[in-house]
Amino acid sequence: MPRILYLATADARGHLMRSQLLAHALRAAGAQVQVLTTSDEGARFLAGFGIDAPVLSRHYAVQFDARQNMLRRETDRNVAHYVFRPGRMLRDIARLHGLLREADLVVNDSFHPALLFMGALPPWRHKVVHVYGASLRRALEGNFSGRLPGWTARAFGRIVAWQIGRSRARIAHDFAQEAPAHDGRGTHRLATPVAVASNDDVAAVASRAAVYLNPHFKDEALADGLERGLAAAGLGAHCVGEGYAGRAGWQPQDAHWIDTAARSAFIVSAPGMAALSVAQVYRKPILLLLTDQPEQASNAERAAQLGLHHRVVVWRGDAAAFASDVAAAARELGASTEATAAQGREAALERLQPWSQLLLRLAAQPTAAGADAAYPAARRVD
Repeated sequence: MPRILYLATADARGHLMRSQLLAHALRAAGAQVQVLTTSDEGARFLAGFGIDAPVLSRHYAVQFDARQNMLRRETDRNVAHYVFRPGRMLRDIARLHGLLREADLVVNDSFHPALLFMGALPPWRHKVVHVYGASLRRALEGNFSGRLPGWTARAFGRIVAWQIGRSRARIAHDFAQEAPAHDGRGTHRLATPVAVASNDDVAAVASRAAVYLNPHFKDEALADGLERGLAAAGLGAHCVGEGYAGRAGWQPQDAHWIDTAARSAFIVSAPGMAALSVAQVYRKPILLLLTDQPEQASNAERAAQLGLHHRVVVWRGDAAAFASDVAAAARELGASTEATAAQGREAALERLQPWSQLLLRLAAQPTAAGADAAYPAARRVD
């Protein structure tokens, strides 16, 4: 029985959703899977999907404000304290070392510093697989671009790239990836997996928006503007967001949100890889709430380049103006829908299968020697 350890960072819920999807799929295929995460809130989120996930460390986290804008200086400070203060990263490495001895494969989703370090060194690197969105890797490697002298920023990017490249394998995922592919050097490219909607296709597409906002969204004025804008467009809304727990009309979590999304006129979310994947798979228009988060800005640009049916709104501190922008975008997006829930369900199943196949094959191989053969059906990218 393959033994897989899966560390899912809790900075955003996309990592956690991917971990629970893959944990269930791998367990159904006969693997033993242990999931770890990085916050108590993340553990509670996973518990809602039937996953018991102990917290590795509460010290490491990307920092955001109440509108999901990334706080760079605060994040740099948090990461530095985590890496260099005794009893933080070293303690986690010691704990992970014990867990790695019992695991055939360790998945790092995405870029936890302890596993970045361990994945570059001989005692552990043959077991570590990094999972990440392509836009997130670019954002990480370019973290100090424009903020430090050029040579320093480039040196940081090269060190991170070296650490990532030293691992057993890498899985770079993208919302618009088509056929699985690999580069012949251990990097596999797969489509971002999404939740599978139920097979109840009786319900017609409803005149509503399926809203999901990451827990970093906490600004009440922003939520008020969003609600007013959707109402002005004559639409109902199914709103989910941990940051708005207790707000009337909002749920902190909904394990069946995908069923609502598959049967709604369009989706409202920040442009994370997971949300864009839901829109792509279920062929739903999406209203993107763009914030200052580098990889999500890159995702929004790519959505435009690929012609994904979407509109972008930006919060600038004026609730009335924001409501007006939301209403205008909602009227355009809510005019049509492109697919049934059944079509999206089949596409979601097709995305999930290659992930479990690849991870099971990597776990079954005792060394990295056969890493490129782990996905023999994949298209080679040289």
